[in-house]
Amino acid sequence: MSTKDILKKSFLESINSSDISFQQIMVVLLITTVIALYIFFIYRILTRKSFYNKSFNITLAALSLITAAIILTIQSSIVVSLGMVGALSIVRFRTAIKDPMDLVFLFWSISVGIICGARLYIIAFVLSIFVTVVLFVLDMIPVAKVPKLLIVNADKLETEKPVMEAVKKYSSYFRVKSRNISADQLDMVIELRVKEEQQLLSQIHDLAEVRSVSLLEHDGEVTF
Repeated sequence: MSTKDILKKSFLESINSSDISFQQIMVVLLITTVIALYIFFIYRILTRKSFYNKSFNITLAALSLITAAIILTIQSSIVVSLGMVGALSIVRFRTAIKDPMDLVFLFWSISVGIICGARLYIIAFVLSIFVTVVLFVLDMIPVAKVPKLLIVNADKLETEKPVMEAVKKYSSYFRVKSRNISADQLDMVIELRVKEEQQLLSQIHDLAEVRSVSLLEHDGEVTF
């Protein structure tokens, strides 16, 4: 038998080989399900969104199972694996990821599916524990209080002086973000940190020239 025939025979045997039993498949899927449910609950605890997206969380769990099944299929047959690679290469995901934390959980789910599909369960468990510890530790790092935005609409340009005096009285930090002047009207946006919000708003609102005053809070974070 020539070398060419040996290589051909080896290739054909690898095409037809399927060493994965039904019990092994069930073990892989069950372990993947356990870790996927763990990811599901961790995401639910750590999410900071105003409206919790349950559909995305369910997607995370399902993604691990699907990925594990794909890895098992690739291991069972070369032909199927080549066809699957070609099929997956034309898939395009166009949903924008708005929260960077969602991207972390997506990669976590996919990684768990790949690792469990390769039957390296210890690595999947250790990875999940380490990722959880890191996420909780980093989440507990305190950040400074987020500044708020004070919006003042007044009828006279001279109103800026008493407004700034009130801001200096009640806030530890302030900065004028914008100042819009038209005719005899003044519109100001001031970034500030304030504890006695009601007193500040009342004092500015009591000014005769002030038409309206608003205090807004944004979703940004600061590190100082």
